[in-house]
Amino acid sequence: MTVHDSGYAAKPWVALLNDAQRGPIDPVDSLVHALRRAVAEVPDRAFLAYFDGRLTYREVDELSDSVAGHLAARGLERGDRVAIVLQNSPHFVIALLGAWKAGAIVVPVNPMYKAGEVGHVLRDGEVAALVCSDRAWESYLREAAADSPVRIVLTACELDFQTRGDARVLAFERLSSAADADDLTAVARAGHQAPAGRDAGPSDLALISYTSGTSGTPKGATNTHGNIMCNAERQRLGLALPEAPVYFALAPLFHITGMVCELGACLDSAGLLVLAYRFEAGVVLDAFAEHRPHYTVGPSTAFMALAAHPAVTREHFSSFRNISSGGAPLPPALVEKFRAGFGPYIRNGYGLTECTAPCASVPPQLEAPVDPVSGTLAVGVPGPDTVVRIVDEQGAEVPFGEQGEIVVQGPQVVPGYWRRPDATAETFPDGELRTGDIGFMDPQGWLYVVDRKKDMINASGFKVWPREVEDVLYTHPAVREAAVVGVPDGYRGETVKAYISLRPGAETDPDDLAAYCKERLAAYKYPRQVEILPDLPKTASGKILRRELRSQVDGR
Repeated sequence: MTVHDSGYAAKPWVALLNDAQRGPIDPVDSLVHALRRAVAEVPDRAFLAYFDGRLTYREVDELSDSVAGHLAARGLERGDRVAIVLQNSPHFVIALLGAWKAGAIVVPVNPMYKAGEVGHVLRDGEVAALVCSDRAWESYLREAAADSPVRIVLTACELDFQTRGDARVLAFERLSSAADADDLTAVARAGHQAPAGRDAGPSDLALISYTSGTSGTPKGATNTHGNIMCNAERQRLGLALPEAPVYFALAPLFHITGMVCELGACLDSAGLLVLAYRFEAGVVLDAFAEHRPHYTVGPSTAFMALAAHPAVTREHFSSFRNISSGGAPLPPALVEKFRAGFGPYIRNGYGLTECTAPCASVPPQLEAPVDPVSGTLAVGVPGPDTVVRIVDEQGAEVPFGEQGEIVVQGPQVVPGYWRRPDATAETFPDGELRTGDIGFMDPQGWLYVVDRKKDMINASGFKVWPREVEDVLYTHPAVREAAVVGVPDGYRGETVKAYISLRPGAETDPDDLAAYCKERLAAYKYPRQVEILPDLPKTASGKILRRELRSQVDGR
């Protein structure tokens, strides 16, 4: 599509970027090509660290070759779909690269999904092969796959590729081999040759990434290899990390943020990727101390949990050159508390599955401004090859500083949804992504996200954005997590309700929290109802599920 002739088309944000960040990129065709480049240049450099285990680039290349050869021998054809339902372990990376070498499209699936949710993905994606843990296959995925096109199953035991067996996250036993599944590790070590002639190009589909479902039934975004490599290369050039950088996989690899900003950028940089199975604050802090990572990215909720751990010290974060937050709103109060307590400044970022993770981020040489009117922290600036615009409900651009829907155009925007032409036409008119997020941009090009369009609360005709109320709650010293939703009210139509979890050892009550907000917000914005919970419901990527909280009230 053509870039609109507007102030946004002038890309004022480019002036905030340095030479490396604003320069052109020339990425390789896919992450498989990036792997081959690393094998040619640094074959014996460690690529994956998993507790006390290490795998080099050469080893991962050989293991994934063997998986590809096995899949092809089992009848997997180019363009078939392979679902991977795994946590952050070497098995995920080996299966992913093996599937791509076999010419397949990978469908990453959240391991927290229940049988019905996985079944939807397997049927909707017409998945031919499934890779999962042995425990998940025995407990619920055999049932989920029964009514699906799946004909090849590989199971993994995440005790492989390490010997430490950290009971905080690896407290399970190895199961006997299933008669109806092949063992992934055995297949990877069998020495099969990858099939020839199945290399993917930039326009070929790499992933069908199902949206997190925070606003409804998940749809499959079709990320191309070119989409992934564009953002991986921008990460590599823009982060200013040292040679052979160490990345810690805080975000799950099945999520687009972990896939691109951790695995993709690391592989493109020929760096070391540290894996720790799943998020457990003590395990993560121990891994920081052991591996001394330079970069990580995760949701704000993960940083809250790390900051609240009784063993945390400034030294745990002393190796980092950059820390990014994405996938969930980042309250300004958290940024400052974290910096005061531990040193690093957490840099915001913004993106969606539909734009293959970031479309705006805070450059490492800058700090994000806070809007003086709303108190909203900027999520960053777009890249030089991205155009972000703010439009009204009719699609017309609004001036800088005015709120509207955020729309994105650029090489990271996916071509559409998997076999959903109506949804594709609605969300990607003329190839431009309508995000459904409300925000604004200042004249310098800093982007601010106010909230999800669907989450706006209408209280007596006044618009209340949950994010604004949540940001105030996060400044309260007792608050660990906050989520604000609209609930039915006979007088106002809707009223504001806040759900809160508290910091360890902190004490307060709903009346105190409501009064705290009342002092700092307009009368129609402060929460009339406050409920304190032990924890708030979240997606596996750490995004708080407002929809689930609303459903507890009114069945929506």
